[in-house]
Amino acid sequence: MASKPLKLASKAGGLLVAFSLLAAYGILKFATQKMGPLSIAKAQDLSTIVLDRQGELLRAFTTKAERWRLPIDPGKVDPIYLKLLLAYEDKRFYSHRGVDILASLRAAKQLLFNGRIISGASTLTMQVARLLEPRDKRTLAAKFRQTMRALELERRFSKREILSLYLRLAPFGGNLEGVRAASLAYFGREPRHLSLAESALLVALPQSPEMRRPDRRHKRAQKARDRVLMRAAKSGVISMAEARRAMLDPVPTKRQSFPKLAPHLAQSEKNAFPAKSVHRLTIDKGLQQRLQALALTHATRLGDKHSVAILAIDHKSGEIRGYVGSPDFLEDRFHGPIDMIKAVRSPGSSLKPFIYGLAFEEGLAHPQTLIDDVPTRFGHYKPKNFDDSWNGTLSVAKAL
Repeated sequence: MASKPLKLASKAGGLLVAFSLLAAYGILKFATQKMGPLSIAKAQDLSTIVLDRQGELLRAFTTKAERWRLPIDPGKVDPIYLKLLLAYEDKRFYSHRGVDILASLRAAKQLLFNGRIISGASTLTMQVARLLEPRDKRTLAAKFRQTMRALELERRFSKREILSLYLRLAPFGGNLEGVRAASLAYFGREPRHLSLAESALLVALPQSPEMRRPDRRHKRAQKARDRVLMRAAKSGVISMAEARRAMLDPVPTKRQSFPKLAPHLAQSEKNAFPAKSVHRLTIDKGLQQRLQALALTHATRLGDKHSVAILAIDHKSGEIRGYVGSPDFLEDRFHGPIDMIKAVRSPGSSLKPFIYGLAFEEGLAHPQTLIDDVPTRFGHYKPKNFDDSWNGTLSVAKAL
């Protein structure tokens, strides 16, 4: 007889739980509909980038809001960084649906017994929601909205897409957003290959980007990096020996400049096609770097008020492989901003190699043929050298 009341109580309890879940679902659905769809416009407002023939970065431009926010795919980020990120921020990222119930219960228990927050329960999805729809105040209402947005993001996007949004939007201090911009600014290279110490630093910065900026608060940045390494070691992601070795690596103390290869051509391309966010050129990055260094070396030897320009073309395909408009794009003493390849000027000496080449083909001259560099008049035209001097008798090779 005693079992009947228990069965009734059990059924009542089950109905209560079902009703509560149904009510909660209704509230969540109503709240989501009331808020309207989450805008991802911020994530789509990216820096314009110019790439070489192999897809390597030549130059990047800030967004309209003066932010460095470059496109990035998880497959082009060092795997150790992703492992550290998930271990530190959201170890159940691939199993939850936007909200980590276990982490939430743990955080609530710690708050109850300690009277203060010991650990958070924010998932990467919730962090993406906060980055897309920032809130100035951290209230319960703001947290509830963030939770709703995280559930929405999980319904709309795959885990890889959500991770891509985080990698694109996470703040790293100043006007740096996204792991690619941070890696270029702090390490001077793409995040494809990062050391363990570099990966840990990039994991640590978004939690408090301004207070941990390595270029301004070096010590704090180092402590935050080391905490990431120690937690990764304790969770078994890396060994303790690896963590201790990584702690010996120095933390960068200044930001590096973003790449500015073929800057004149890149600027022209951006101006010609302002709606495009990704521009692909036929430039060879390695060759371009060497040509820019060569131009700067020779311009420095010539001194101020001189400039150098180099145009390298594949004679078979006609494609431009190197384009140096000036020795230094930012240096006024070399007239850096002026694209000397396109600048209007006398074409005299630029035609000389072709004229001499024709002479060689016709058998009229060879490199050691002697010619006279002396004052000469052709009617009213009296040509002269750029340095206002004359060299007398010299070989064709010397004249070239």
